[in-house]
Amino acid sequence: MTVSNGLRISALALTLAACTQGESQRETVATPASVPPPTEQATAQGYPTRVFFGDTHLHTAMSMDAGAFGNRLGIEDAYRFARGEEVMASSGNKAKLSRPLDFLVVADHSDGMGFFPDLFAGKPELLAEPTGKKWYDMIKGGQGNEAALDIIDQFSRGTFPKPLMYYPGTPAYGAAWKATIDGAEKYNEPGKFTAFIGYEWTSQVPPGNNLHRVVVFRDNGDKAGQVEPFTTYPPSGSTTPEDLWKVLQAYQDKTGGQVLAIAHNGNLSNGMMFPWDANPASKQPLTKEYAQTRIRWEPLYEVTQIKGDGESHPALSSNDEMSGFELWDKGNLNLSEAKKPAMLQGEYARTALQTGLQLEQKLGVNPYKFGLIGSTDSHTSLSTADDNNFWGKNTPSEPGPKRFEHPFMKTAVATIPGWEQTASGYAAVWATENTRAALWDAMKRKETYATTGPRMTVRFFGGWDFADADLKADLVKAGYERGVPMGGDLKSMQAGQSPTFLVAAMKDPEGGNLDRIQVVKGWVDGAGARQEKVYDVAWSGERKPDANGKLPAVGNTVDLRTATYTNSIGAPELSAAWKDPQFDPQLRAVYYVRVIEIPTPRWTAYDAVRFKVTMPKEVKMITQERAYTSPIWYTPATQVASR
Repeated sequence: MTVSNGLRISALALTLAACTQGESQRETVATPASVPPPTEQATAQGYPTRVFFGDTHLHTAMSMDAGAFGNRLGIEDAYRFARGEEVMASSGNKAKLSRPLDFLVVADHSDGMGFFPDLFAGKPELLAEPTGKKWYDMIKGGQGNEAALDIIDQFSRGTFPKPLMYYPGTPAYGAAWKATIDGAEKYNEPGKFTAFIGYEWTSQVPPGNNLHRVVVFRDNGDKAGQVEPFTTYPPSGSTTPEDLWKVLQAYQDKTGGQVLAIAHNGNLSNGMMFPWDANPASKQPLTKEYAQTRIRWEPLYEVTQIKGDGESHPALSSNDEMSGFELWDKGNLNLSEAKKPAMLQGEYARTALQTGLQLEQKLGVNPYKFGLIGSTDSHTSLSTADDNNFWGKNTPSEPGPKRFEHPFMKTAVATIPGWEQTASGYAAVWATENTRAALWDAMKRKETYATTGPRMTVRFFGGWDFADADLKADLVKAGYERGVPMGGDLKSMQAGQSPTFLVAAMKDPEGGNLDRIQVVKGWVDGAGARQEKVYDVAWSGERKPDANGKLPAVGNTVDLRTATYTNSIGAPELSAAWKDPQFDPQLRAVYYVRVIEIPTPRWTAYDAVRFKVTMPKEVKMITQERAYTSPIWYTPATQVASR
């Protein structure tokens, strides 16, 4: 539903286009014979030239909550859909992506994995237990919603009948994990589509604070099949991240394989995702060991997804008029506890990156030196993050005339209406080829960025001598040979230098033009306090910053009557060679890029037109999609040795 102006083809566009996504959209490009080790930054001889888009956080009917609330699509359906095939959604409608994804992690919940498909199928062992028989009869008798609420309530309160529990070490649980591995092995096609083996560790710290992590294996099934997912079930399970990290270490020790964890976006953790003082598990002060272990296992953070965006919050970034995109800040995961202002510091990526600098200064190690990705957390088996093709969080929120008003969650504490679901997001990975090893290695070295849905191409390099001339030559070659990419550390400086950055972005071919590129800087001042500033470094049109340095809005072409817009404003590509004007070589700093699109219709606007419904005034109808790159860090030379 867009009208595009003609794309201006420049040297930059040709450079970025050569790096754009997926074999499904272009011919395969020859890649270097060797891939840099995941702990090293790419070199000029082996740097990645292509970006791949995928979803690292998707649930199928194998997840307890997904199955309970009506998802009947299994693992194979999820892979078929992600690869571009048409499937029949659980709601009875046909579903298809306009473009296939390049990779997928089916990350079903560790706790209760595989239970619901067996219940729905009437597995004799489950029907032999009275409660299981009751739930089965309710589902078959048309009382599926009532059964689902009872199942989820008992499961979350720990009153689930023990004979029905799917524990690691039991045949039923083993079969579920084997099905997960078999599905990934079947649909993994090196060079064309990558199916990672993974799961979501489902920690929910009482009274309902979300500390989930997605676990992603680099390995094939021969190694991943030697273990089973870590759960929160006592006595061997745990809700403590430190215990998960021990399990990951044990896996590597046992198999010689490699694995990493991705922290769920923290806006439903009620401040526990990024502690800044005491360890939430032990209630003791944070230690160097905690910092070292956390960043070893968690190199990435899921900054945006269906349950809101976690980049910034207006209460933390009051001078940033574009902060607070798609906020979910009412409470914890089950809305059992209201959000308090003091909790916000431990939930948002920008502040966590700054807190990490403070902790590095104190502990000698930065526990929050993470890269950024987005993913869906969809529970429909459908990886959709496009506003004009959004299938919601769960089956009741698949497309229909009433989904905007159907509460996502409602308790005595707060209500999250259906329209607050966010059509987000995807993980973008710069890799040498579309394989498990190459993509996983890129994720480990944090050469990634997040998008809220659009597949825009973004490059970000840091160094000490970049200039405008590098934008007109080979930006990528200059970036790798004389600097570091997103996810890296600035190399040693010479006296009197300030860091310079190359930033470039090209619009999604099917999306809106670009409004602006921003560099977000965070640092710790001489008094040890967190500081931040957002710099507009490239923008479309002839706009000029005002006396306060604020850039005027790009405009708005959205027609809500038809859910359309035009690309008559904005730019198809933007770039800049930017130098930090306020650099202090004695202070730690972190930089990342935020790319903003022009206004486009939100999924609620498309629903209003498709289903001919009138949305309430409070419903958001217009959005400005965005991308967030992994950061680049600066550490003073006197402190590098202890880093």
